[in-house]
Amino acid sequence: MREIQASAITEAVREMCMEANYTLSQDMRERFEESARQEKSPIGRQIFRQLEENLKIAGEDLIPICQDTGMAVVFLKIGQEVHVTGNITEAINEGVRQGYADGYLRKSVVKDPIQRENTRDNTPAVIHYEVVDGDRIEITVAPKGFGSENMSRVFMLKPADGLEGVKEAILTAVRDAGPNACPPMVVGVGIGGTFEKCALMAKHALTRDLNETSPVPYVRELEEEMLCRINKLGIGPGGLGGVITAMAVNIETYPTHIAGLPVAVNICCHVNRHVKRTI
Repeated sequence: MREIQASAITEAVREMCMEANYTLSQDMRERFEESARQEKSPIGRQIFRQLEENLKIAGEDLIPICQDTGMAVVFLKIGQEVHVTGNITEAINEGVRQGYADGYLRKSVVKDPIQRENTRDNTPAVIHYEVVDGDRIEITVAPKGFGSENMSRVFMLKPADGLEGVKEAILTAVRDAGPNACPPMVVGVGIGGTFEKCALMAKHALTRDLNETSPVPYVRELEEEMLCRINKLGIGPGGLGGVITAMAVNIETYPTHIAGLPVAVNICCHVNRHVKRTI
C-alpha cells in the first residue's frame, strides 16, 4: 500500500488550475496551429491571429486566456493500492481555492443555483472518482467556462433512430450553439449508458489527447465524419464564417439498455482547458 499525503493532492490541483487557465495543452496547441493553417476565410484567419496573440500574452504574462476561468471539473483515477492520508475531497477543493486565489482567477461559483450567492473561492469543484489498478493517482483538471457549457445538450433517442439519429443530434447541438460556444470548438460526445452516463462521457471526452484516436473503428470513422460535416456548417472562427468551426470531435461509448440510445454533446471553446498529472 502506497501512502499519499492529501497535501500533495492540494498542491497539484493548485498548480494545475493555474496552468490550465494560462496556457494551452500541447495537443490543443498543435491542433490550433494546424486549424489556423487550414482556415480559408479572410475574417476567419484574422480571428485565428487575434486568438493567437491572446494566447501569447496569456502565456508570457501568466494571466488567464479567458475572463471566464471556469468551474473546476476534476477527474481522478485512484489506484486501489493507494491510501490517502486526509480527506481527498477537501484536499481537491483546497487546491482549487488556493489556485484561484493565488492565480488571480475569476471566482464564478455560486452556493445555490437559485439564491446565487458567490462562494468567493470558486469551490466546490465538480469531482468524478474512478478506482483503478495500481498505486498511483491520475488527476485531470478541466476548468469549464459556461459560454460553451450552456450550449451542451442531451438527447434521449430511440434505438430505431440509429447512427443517423446520433449524427443529426450532434449537428443539431453544434448548429444551435452557433457563435455562443466561442468557436473554433472541440466537441465531446457520449453515446450509450443512461441519462447521466452519456453526459459524463461527453465531458470526459473533451479531456482526451487530440493526438489519440478511438480504438473502436466505427467510432473513429464517426469522429472524422462529424468533424467534416460540422466544418461544412460555415459557422467558422468566432461565428463569423469560415471552414473551421470545430478542431476535433471526441466520442466515448458505453453499453446501454435495449430501449434506449442516449446521446450527450458537451461543447468546449477553442481553449478546451485540461491538464493531467500522476502522483
